[in-house]
Amino acid sequence: MFRLIKWLIYLTVLAVIALTAYAYIGPFFGADFAPSQTEIRQDVTLEAK
Repeated sequence: MFRLIKWLIYLTVLAVIALTAYAYIGPFFGADFAPSQTEIRQDVTLEAK
């Protein structure tokens, strides 16, 4: 049982390292993590009561 938990911990640490590396190295290989920027305008009517 301890062997299974140990492997799960190893895999979790490896996954965290891989995702962190992908976040930093990904833009060099064409992965774009920036959100698309578009301007949105909407009229707002304020009513005094």
